[in-house]
Amino acid sequence: MAETRNYSRAEQKLVERDKEMVPTILVRAMFLMCLCVLIIVGYARLTDRPLSATPPSEDVTPIVHERTIRIFGEMDGSARVIDVDGTLIADLASDEGGFVAGIYRVLERERGAVGLDASEPIRLVRFSDGRIGLRDDHTDFRAELFGFGADNEAVFARLLEE
Repeated sequence: MAETRNYSRAEQKLVERDKEMVPTILVRAMFLMCLCVLIIVGYARLTDRPLSATPPSEDVTPIVHERTIRIFGEMDGSARVIDVDGTLIADLASDEGGFVAGIYRVLERERGAVGLDASEPIRLVRFSDGRIGLRDDHTDFRAELFGFGADNEAVFARLLEE
């Protein structure tokens, strides 16, 4: 036998408020949007639609300047960047090396998956169109640094020129 509960006036207001927290029409609209995205992605995959909004390949915009570096990052955000011959390029404090240390952590993850040390050399490159990127010859890791903001890209631009 179903038990009915008599709510006090305050409890009734809370129950009604909770029903209105996320309107049903909004929930349905979100599911419809997810379904539309799934259909579009499925169509693109089934028809082998080429990727768009990707940076040009190295064939289209060649590398004009390159430097091979080793990155060492700490959890506090400090980082050191060393040339392959052992010359210290930059010793970044925790308030200025956070992005470089973050790149080191990404390299740890990517290279750890294939059994390599994160401090192996990585190529820092400038393309003919001015973009700066990182290329890892040990894994398929590629990073176009313009996507991380002008300040973060400028840190690596200084490393490329020093």
